[in-house]
Amino acid sequence: MLIGDVARRSGVSARMLRHYDSLGLVRPTGRSGAGYREYSTEDIRRIFHIESLRSLGLSLREVKRALDDPGFTPSGLVDDLIRQTRERIARETELLTRLRRIGAAEPADWKDVLQIVALLQALGSDSAGKRQRAALASVEEVPVPVEALVEAALNESDPNVAGALRWALAQSGDGGLPLLAKGLGAPIAEMRKRAVQCIAEIPGGEATALLQGALTNSDIVVRRCAALALGARGVADAVPTLIDMVVDEVNDVDAADALSALASDPTLADRIAATLVDRLAHGTVASSARRRLAQALAGIPGTTASQALADLSHDADRAVALTAAYILKLRGDIHRSGR
Repeated sequence: MLIGDVARRSGVSARMLRHYDSLGLVRPTGRSGAGYREYSTEDIRRIFHIESLRSLGLSLREVKRALDDPGFTPSGLVDDLIRQTRERIARETELLTRLRRIGAAEPADWKDVLQIVALLQALGSDSAGKRQRAALASVEEVPVPVEALVEAALNESDPNVAGALRWALAQSGDGGLPLLAKGLGAPIAEMRKRAVQCIAEIPGGEATALLQGALTNSDIVVRRCAALALGARGVADAVPTLIDMVVDEVNDVDAADALSALASDPTLADRIAATLVDRLAHGTVASSARRRLAQALAGIPGTTASQALADLSHDADRAVALTAAYILKLRGDIHRSGR
């Protein structure tokens, strides 16, 4: 078969077939009556083998070695091809993500495009200062797509930059909440914590609903962060977790403040006091925890809290008793302690 016929039937151009010939990859082995070189059936089979190997990403040099070297084993080369392909996919995915983010920002002209690219690059900088300036600029200058802000916030370890990113997300509205909700289930604990911290700074009912859902998260750190944020929002669902934080001495001062803020609602004050009293009723509560619970009761108005403090003023642990008595004195209820 002459080169033109081979090109038509194989889909490999005549130019490429000549290139294969020059490289010694496949050379026509026959001759026509007119003296033209002809491809045999074996030659054509080799052409298809070449194309098959090229489709896997092998270079022509690697193809020749694979076909001509009897000692060649494919395993190592295939592993290299897998690695190279993954790297290429990662690069292409990164480019696609960048293009999508630029498109989401709806730039008006190429100047906007260049500013967005500069901000996106700055968010990925090794310099914490550059990342922080980029986070602030994302609100004050050209808006950065919320997806980029969420990704940066979930991966940011510097506390100052993280604060700037949370502020930027809060300014951008609630568009980032679906992505942050996914962050609550991230496999990395720090990312889950950053996600709930970001949600805590976003106002509105949708963020509050996410925080309420986070109270049942498998990560105790997420639950505690959510409880503190919900306490500030006046959501009573946070009470059990806040009391656990007081007992466990984890951000117990902040938790007590949140309970006090919630108790400013008269309909909640007695409920919170009763829950605190219920925890005190457990005989397994250590004296240090009873002292912290007494301190938490200081911010809870009402007779239930006062009676609990009066009972604690007779506690077997002197430190607990003195703490409760002092709080009663500050409340003006010392006369109710029976002393």
